[in-house]
Amino acid sequence: MKSIKTTLVLLVLLTAPFTGARMSAQIIETPKPDTVYPILEKLQSDVSLFSRLKISGYIQSQFQKADTAGIESFAGGNFPAGIDNRFAVRRGRFKLAYDYAFSQYVLQVDVTEKGVGIKDAYVSFTDPWLQCFAITAGVFDRPFGYEISYSSSSRESPERSRMFQTLFPGERDLGARFTFQPPKTSRFNFIKLDAGLFNGTGPNVVDFDRYKDFISHLSINKTNRSEKVKVGLGVSYYNGGWRQGTKYNYSMNDVTLPAGNIMALTVDSTSSAIGNKLRREYFGADAQVSYDSPLGLTILRGEFITGTQPGVAKSAVSPSAQPVTDAYIRKFNGAYFYLVQNIFQTKYQLVVKYDWFDPNTAVTGNEIGVKVTGSNKATGAYDAKYSTLGIGWVYKWNSQVKITAYYDYVLNETTTNIEDVSTLKDLSNDRHDNVFTLRLQYKF
Repeated sequence: MKSIKTTLVLLVLLTAPFTGARMSAQIIETPKPDTVYPILEKLQSDVSLFSRLKISGYIQSQFQKADTAGIESFAGGNFPAGIDNRFAVRRGRFKLAYDYAFSQYVLQVDVTEKGVGIKDAYVSFTDPWLQCFAITAGVFDRPFGYEISYSSSSRESPERSRMFQTLFPGERDLGARFTFQPPKTSRFNFIKLDAGLFNGTGPNVVDFDRYKDFISHLSINKTNRSEKVKVGLGVSYYNGGWRQGTKYNYSMNDVTLPAGNIMALTVDSTSSAIGNKLRREYFGADAQVSYDSPLGLTILRGEFITGTQPGVAKSAVSPSAQPVTDAYIRKFNGAYFYLVQNIFQTKYQLVVKYDWFDPNTAVTGNEIGVKVTGSNKATGAYDAKYSTLGIGWVYKWNSQVKITAYYDYVLNETTTNIEDVSTLKDLSNDRHDNVFTLRLQYKF
């Protein structure tokens, strides 16, 4: 700071007014101390302010080609009717973060051809004594699992897995979070616990009921002495729900038919059920391992989630607004697995990812769509399991620019009970809904 003051004083002295007609006889008039030091203090204040402010962001421009026009897709959203290729700005992020005295303010917006939306808007405080405890409030990532908080600018696949897009659309939520993690100087820094209460409706909407959702994640991360091997493990728990909008809700039970027993959706109906809490409960486990060898950095990553998801007849996606139709309660499970291999010490990276999401584990194959009688409901296309194999090639041109070529091969569960003349609705065969993505990312 002394060097900054000295430099500023010299600049003031050299640019001060001078008198005399001859250049050789110029006399520098030294400013009075009472005018110099206020200027210095103002400049110091400005430097201090900007040193606490961090500006960052990235943009992802991409081209996509689908097998069939108008497909439903988790590779950046559904394709419009009659469209099988598209250009898009998938993400256009601009982030401001201001740190001061164990506190932080963060604002991040997303700008695309679809409009402008808030991604993050929160404040965080860390205790100044032990520096182990922090409170965060506002809009931010839900503390469940690993993939939600893993930045889209760093992630090797273009999109998060189908199960996370279904259970946690938008990734973020409105709420408050408590964090426990010892400081970096502590030998227990490898332990981290996040736990909080959230609306459960997503980042950009007003809550539609009085229920709040509890979300937690406990993780440990260790590195060997050479820092060539890194291991991370985590467990997650979600307990929440949303308001039942009608007096009917359906859940999977054993139903007797003339041809035998079958699992079907049976109704529970009482007028007093309106307004009740439909329980939403998830259990998750995640693991990450990386090894830096002469062949290049190798990363293995995986996550598994199971639980109970209340949805509607034609969707298992967590709602952001009050459903006006009957509720459907299903048991589900899902997972993803990554293999990421850097090609020696080059700028190239090979990515292989496999994920699945089964929205209704009570039925499989030709059990889906079997017709039932009475007040019972048959399962349908939205009870089918989907698996995706993704293969990608990443080129990191420099620290700012990354180019990704990625192909999603999507495989759906088939059943002879759901046939349609439209290939987009037929489940008797695998739907032609694979997607190729070519993406250019610039990060600063």
